[in-house]
Amino acid sequence: MVGGASAGRRTVPDPGPRRCIMTQSVVLQVGQCGNQIGCCFWDLALREHAAVNRAILIDMEEGVVNEILQGPLRDVFDNKQLITDISGSGNNWAVGHKAFGSLYQEQILEKLRKSAEHCDCLQCFFIIHSMGGGTGSGLGTFLLKLLEDEFPEVYRFVTSVYPSGEDDVITSPYNSILAMKELNEHADCVLPIDNQSLFDIVSKIDLMVNSGKLGTTVKPKSIVTSSAGVHKRRQEKPFDAMNNIVANLLLNLTSSARFEGSLNMDLNEISMNLVPFPQLHYLVSSLTPLYTLADVNIPPRRLDQMFSDAFSKDYQLIRADPKHNLYLACALMVRGNVQISDLRRNIERLKPSLQFVSWNQEGWKTSLCSVPPVGHSHSLLALANNTCVKPTFMELKERFMRLYKKKAHLHHYLQVEGMEESCFTEAVSSLSTLIQEYNQLDATKSMPVQGLPRLRIAV
Repeated sequence: MVGGASAGRRTVPDPGPRRCIMTQSVVLQVGQCGNQIGCCFWDLALREHAAVNRAILIDMEEGVVNEILQGPLRDVFDNKQLITDISGSGNNWAVGHKAFGSLYQEQILEKLRKSAEHCDCLQCFFIIHSMGGGTGSGLGTFLLKLLEDEFPEVYRFVTSVYPSGEDDVITSPYNSILAMKELNEHADCVLPIDNQSLFDIVSKIDLMVNSGKLGTTVKPKSIVTSSAGVHKRRQEKPFDAMNNIVANLLLNLTSSARFEGSLNMDLNEISMNLVPFPQLHYLVSSLTPLYTLADVNIPPRRLDQMFSDAFSKDYQLIRADPKHNLYLACALMVRGNVQISDLRRNIERLKPSLQFVSWNQEGWKTSLCSVPPVGHSHSLLALANNTCVKPTFMELKERFMRLYKKKAHLHHYLQVEGMEESCFTEAVSSLSTLIQEYNQLDATKSMPVQGLPRLRIAV
């Protein structure tokens, strides 16, 4: 799905007075997962705005798009900005990337140009997709190269949902590794999200609600309640609530572009400040409070506790522990009634427990948006360029190799025109190189930091 928004070229921001112009972006939701998360995002965003956003919906199966068009958000989307097929990609990256990419390239470009024309100053493309299926991984990453060629000066942010080890798509390791190569080469920033982490978070919410801890309550019109208001037992995979968490991440990420604040952050500043090397553009995200869902009321967290939570492994959207790994840089995006002095105090308090690379001890970027999420007094999104992302990639590579050594299911890919076995070897080589770069950084963790200046917080 592609949604209207705004932006700028890859230039240093004008240091002059800030004008009251919201930056704009285009959001591309690709495949079933991407469109489901996008639906949650627009639902939440519309609670904060009276305006309607433009969007392009792309899926090679009609089911999810049809549900959106028949649901409460049907008036948000332009029927002329849809691209769907009926056959699907069969959980095959090659079908999505090679077959459907070529087939729908011109249609996608036409609708992209139309959306871009509605933006006064296009800053960013958001792609929302999953890595394990065929359309999200294949066609989703095909779009990256398309965007790079057509709009080379517009940033490309990607929210990628990675499959868990228990994923029911047996070919998901192939699809994920093939997609990773495209992310390495054509994305500016990637926010990896782990399905298992989302499931664990939702399970904690269920436990809190069912036990009545901390005064949690389920709202009458909850996505996890029936029409009679009775709490339903979640199915094995509570995708609605899991998608809602990712939608809340995007809501916080785009808040500075949608609202005024005392210390707003343009999206291009994230890439500029958090990505010191082109390939190391994977940012680990944490969101607090984690329970800013449509279905749960909880008492607000104390402000200082909210900052501490953001660095806890329990609040990460991938299975990772950044506090015990190496930071290259970190951004804190705060919403609500929070002062700059609160940011400074908490960074000073937390900094001794966090290990930054020796050459970037001042690698903090901060933003303050005065408008909190609906129903909450404040929230915090932390984005960390941290070596803790490496185990996710190593596990993915191991799962890939178990299949690839047996050449299992390979023929399904090689029968697609333009797909060769070298695509697999090049993809796993690309991932191995990325892992090695993180290894080299981890090797510097024990190096002493001497004579470095005192922390200065970017404002």
